[in-house]
This record gives sequence, C-alpha cells and structure tokens, in this order.
Amino acid sequence: MDIIQEIKEFVESECKEPTSKYGYEPFPFHFVPMVKHVEELSKELGGDKEVMILAALLHDIGSIIHGRENHHKTGAEIAGKKLKELGYDKKKIELVKKCILNHRGSQANNRKTIEEKIIAEADVMCNFDNIAGLFKAALVYENKDQGEARACVREKLKRKWAQLHFENSKRIIRPKFEAAMLLLE
Repeated sequence: MDIIQEIKEFVESECKEPTSKYGYEPFPFHFVPMVKHVEELSKELGGDKEVMILAALLHDIGSIIHGRENHHKTGAEIAGKKLKELGYDKKKIELVKKCILNHRGSQANNRKTIEEKIIAEADVMCNFDNIAGLFKAALVYENKDQGEARACVREKLKRKWAQLHFENSKRIIRPKFEAAMLLLE
C-alpha cells in the first residue's frame, strides 16, 4: 500500500472514532475536497504533490483528535509521528509538518515554500465547497439564529475570499463566491 493511501485510511478511521471532535463529516466534506484543490493548484503552480497531498490529508488531524485549539501544532506532531512510523523520508516529513503548522489563515505565519502556500490556499478554498458546514457551525456550535448565521457565513466567506492569494484559486472559486454573495444578501 502506498503512503498516501495509508494516511487517507488513517485520517478516515480517526474521523470515524467516537472520540472524533467533529464526527465523520470532515472527512468527505473537508479533507477530500482539500486534496482535490491541492491537485488542481499543484498542476499549475508546481511543488511536491505527494507532500502536499499528505499535508492536505493531515492538516486538521489535530482538530479531529484533540480539538480546534492549537490544532496546527498538535496536527504537525501527529503527522510527524505517523509518517515516521510508516518510514517516510525525514526531509519530506519536515515539509509536511511545516505545511500543517502554517496552514491556518487566521495565524500570522511565514510561509516560504510553494507547498506551504498551496496548502493554506486550498484550506481557504474548501470553505466555498461546504457552505452547509459553515451554517451548521453557526447554527449548532455557535447557537446563532438564522439571521445571525446568514450574516456570519456571508462575512466569513468575504474574509476567506480576501485570503486567497493566487489568481488560479480566485478563478476556480469566483463562481461559488459570487453565487454565495447573491444568495446571502
């Protein structure tokens, strides 16, 4: 079995665990679309595709296992340990960990490599693939009413749009962004 398949199965099994902080939903609605965006962007922008796919699959594993707070740090630790256990190349493990540590749009960071930049970009792009999930967070986890949730989701999507740095990303996401802004007026 190849390393990507092993990591995919690891992440999916962690999402299925009863202890998963967000249940199974992040796997099909966030991790899988994240990989798709990484593949699209890496075709156009380059970078080590295998490293980025591994980072895409593992970027929020800290959230699944330990919760959202500092999930970039806990995720990098989990990823490093798991990849080492599977005998993955040490230099590539460090790059995967850097991608995970620097993926959060809300964190001031110092993304240097194309891999780090693509992972952060793909994570932002995923917000436009799962608007239902944004509403679930606002309604269920944040206890907002429908009007508040609508305004919250609209503002979040505007912030996420502003975080996109690559023209390639904006070209891919623009139809979803414009449709969401129209629907959430």
